[in-house]
Amino acid sequence: QVQLVESGGGLVQPGGSLRLSCAASGNRFSAYAMGWYRQAPEKERDLVASITSGGSTNYADSVKGRFTISRDNAKNTVYLQMNSLKPEDTAVYYCKADLRRWGVEYAYWGQGTQVTVSS
Repeated sequence: QVQLVESGGGLVQPGGSLRLSCAASGNRFSAYAMGWYRQAPEKERDLVASITSGGSTNYADSVKGRFTISRDNAKNTVYLQMNSLKPEDTAVYYCKADLRRWGVEYAYWGQGTQVTVSS
């Protein structure tokens, strides 16, 4: 029911910035909890940042102070602003949506966008 499309990934130099976008197709986006995850080669997929339907945010310690998650409900879009990027931020970044209907939780994933931080 919900399609997520990430964009904004690419190659950036250390210390640079990048903004990722995730557009959702659902009709109740404002009720979704959204998150950004990342997965580097041969590593597990880890939570980077999350934002609730009420706007509360949480961040992984490794990105705290550098990354900012936000949402624009009018555009059905969640963003991840990434500043002061480091080579260790290199990974495929995935958008995730969580929604509940009649007490049942549903999770949806985007296909990911590559972020490479290298000089």
